Amino acid sequence: MKLGLFTPVFGGLDVKQMLAKVQALGKVQALEIGTGGWPGNGHLDMECLLGDKGRLANYRSMIADAGLTISALSCHGNPLHPNADVAHQYDDVFRKTVCLAHRMEVPVVVTFSGCPGDSEDAKHPNWVTTPWPPEFLEVLDWQWETKAIPYWTEAAKFAANHGVKVALEAHPGFLVYNAETMLKLRAAAGANLGINFDPSHLYWQGVDIPSAIRALGDAIFHVHAKDLAFDRQNVAVNGVLDVKSYREMQARSWLFRSVGWGHDELEWKRIVSALRLAGYDYVVSIEHEDALASVDEGLKAAVDLLSRVILTEPPVDAWWT
Repeated sequence: MKLGLFTPVFGGLDVKQMLAKVQALGKVQALEIGTGGWPGNGHLDMECLLGDKGRLANYRSMIADAGLTISALSCHGNPLHPNADVAHQYDDVFRKTVCLAHRMEVPVVVTFSGCPGDSEDAKHPNWVTTPWPPEFLEVLDWQWETKAIPYWTEAAKFAANHGVKVALEAHPGFLVYNAETMLKLRAAAGANLGINFDPSHLYWQGVDIPSAIRALGDAIFHVHAKDLAFDRQNVAVNGVLDVKSYREMQARSWLFRSVGWGHDELEWKRIVSALRLAGYDYVVSIEHEDALASVDEGLKAAVDLLSRVILTEPPVDAWWT
């Protein structure tokens, strides 16, 4: 496995400045770069790179000269949005990202499954989380059968025709939010659709991360390293469903944290061990969204812990191999 970094954390820097910061971290070998959608595209101009082979070659050389590779291009968005114009914009970014990944020989594109509304007349997405009253299940069936499965069956084939795999990040608010929903969509849309596995979105749902990894198996195409910490007092009062702003840190039931500041090193060893048992041997990409730690502080903590866990391989000539 390799240690990577999702670069929007350095969104205020240009590409050369970002590369210098990554090199200074040490031990980071790969980059996950945003092309649009919610990550933004602060470190590449997709239209320019798609339209100019010379600039594309120069961009790839700049990454390689820094001693780095690109693990994935990310365009997190909602291509199932009930507003047709919004859905089209996210779909357009997704397809252009797939084309760019093909030209750059990047094997994975990361995005969200998306979430439709509750009918063709809806204006906003509608995430169904309970089977009762019964009309909720009618909405959910319509979302899957009419929107998600047709769209992702075609989109996954589009990506496969370009030699690119699609990794959907399981995220609350979208139809794919856990292992079960990921495997349901994959069974319908094909094996070129998999998951960008991010533990932080699963912890607060009560998921045991190694168990989810085991269930997903070869559907894991890419991995995010992001932690989560519970406020036990707030959970005791209000439970884990929490729509308060992330800025209301003292009032929330949980917060995203840097790796190791929500769960200890033993837990991350369990995660990495589960990934190895599942046959995953690609990149673990650090994502920093910790409001309690500076970028430098949070990334250093994550790199220090993960480098001990991920970059330690069993000896080739070990007696048990």
